[in-house]
Parts: sequence; structure tokens; C-alpha cells
Amino acid sequence: MTFQQLAYFVAVADVRSFTRAAESCGVAQPTLSRQLMALERELGAALVDRGGRDGPVLTPAGAALLPLARRMLADADTARTAVAEIVGLRSGRVRVGATPSLCIGVLADALRVFHDQYPDIALELSESGSQPLVRSLVRGELDLALVIVPPGGIDPALHATPLLRERLSVASPTSERAPSRGSLNLHELGRRHLVMPRKGYDVRETTLRALTEAGVTPRFAVEGGEMDAVLRLVEAGTGLAVVPDLVFAGRPRLRRTVLTPPLYRTVALARRADLAPTHAMRAFTDTLLSFLGVLSAGDGFTGDVQVIRPTAG
Repeated sequence: MTFQQLAYFVAVADVRSFTRAAESCGVAQPTLSRQLMALERELGAALVDRGGRDGPVLTPAGAALLPLARRMLADADTARTAVAEIVGLRSGRVRVGATPSLCIGVLADALRVFHDQYPDIALELSESGSQPLVRSLVRGELDLALVIVPPGGIDPALHATPLLRERLSVASPTSERAPSRGSLNLHELGRRHLVMPRKGYDVRETTLRALTEAGVTPRFAVEGGEMDAVLRLVEAGTGLAVVPDLVFAGRPRLRRTVLTPPLYRTVALARRADLAPTHAMRAFTDTLLSFLGVLSAGDGFTGDVQVIRPTAG
């Protein structure tokens, strides 16, 4: 007995015509007839009465087999779907974007965990500011991206899942005296030379907006670099920088000083809202959420970072 034979039998039962059944199955009528007779020989009973005036009708044996055949074919289709999903995971691709600070603080380790679990999925990483990443998502150049939620909300073309709430703090070199005893306010920050990342970094826009609202004119030592360059310049004593708390991990040459009043940002995982996520994208999302949960339950993060638990749906 084969699934193909059962499919031919169900087709005959549905349309009550060997010719139309063969057409619906995409085979020649003699081929369908031979396979149906082979099935009857296998089961030891006639399944179809071919002498009916209105076309073939099911015998009692055929009527008993029909619901079982339908269920077997449905189960086979379910099995094919399940296997196809696994095959998709083995041969899929995920194009992930993230801001440099998130690549440093979270994504590098999460990508390692994902690669260990799904070694055959191709991973492509794009590192840029949050605003360029959003544009890349909208244009379909990325599948997923860790982006910063702006004050006005995320682009309506995107679906975003909030992941982290992170504080921004002042970075200074440990080789020099601390800029204050405990905290630094915006007016004190305005009297220091700053190292500022290039345009497109949300931390730049957030810092400049806070200084402007406080009536403070910033003084720049260097501006326009990428996050790695900003951190290295601070370590070298070039100036201070306002940076996300995640970047302090593993950098003993940087001192963290809290800023008052505090500045926070929300990190979200975003994708195109009009496209259903692929199996590989869902697997990456599940891996990332699981990784953040384990990290939060363990030693946690450096500085003031909280995991936002995604709500169902």
C-alpha cells in the first residue's frame, strides 16, 4: 500500500469518475486504474464497484477505508510540513542588523549561541546606527534588526518587540581622576570636552537633545566616529562620552559615571510588518529571547539594563 494509491482511491471516491480522478491527480487514466487494482489486491477486497449506472461507487470495504485513507493522507501532509520546516532551518538565511553598542554588548554572544544551535543557517550581520538600520529594514535589505525606539515611536512599516531598557552613562578613562564623586549632571558635562559619535547614532541625538533642553552648549574634542573609535578615544584620555551601559562590559580602562537626570533608551527587535517571518527568523528570535532571559537570570548586565519580557502575541 502506498500513499499515492490511497490518493487515487480518494480522488475516485470524491468525483465518482476514473477519468476526472486521473485528471485531478495529473496521471493517465490507465495508470490510476492499475494502481487502484493493485491496492485492492493488497487489501484482498474490491473497493469500487465499477458497474454502477452513475459511475463507480464504493463497496462496503471502500466505504470503511475512505475515512482512514483521508486521515492517513492528512497525517502524511503534516509530516511533510514538519520535515520541510526542519529543512528550511538547515538551509535558511538570516540578515541581522544592530547598532555597534548592541553588537558589543549583546548580539555577539547571542549569534554564537544561535550558530551553535543552527550551524547551517547563513548569518549576515550589518552594523550601523539605528536610523540607517530602520531604512534597511523598510527596503528589505535586512530581515531583523536591533534598533532603538525613538521618542516618536518606531516606523509604522515595522513590527517591533521591545527587549531592553538601558541607561546612558558617562564614560571616562580609569587612568585619570574620576570626573565627579558619584554622578555628573548635564551642566557639569557641558564643561567637559566630549567625544561624540557620527550622525545616525541615536545616542548622539539623545545626548544633544538633553543638553539643548538643559540650555547647555556642548564642547567637542572629537565628533564623527564609530562606537569602537569613540570608546578608544575615551580610553586614551581624549574626552568624555555618553554611551550605553552595555558597552562597559569587558572594558577595564573605562569608568562608568551615572548621569543626572538619567537618560534611558529602549531597544527593540524589529522586522517588516507586512512580511511573515521565515522559520529561520523565528528561530533566531526565540534564541535571542532565550539568551536574554538566561543572561538576566544569571549575572545580569553591566550597569543599569533591564530585560523587557515580551507579551504574548
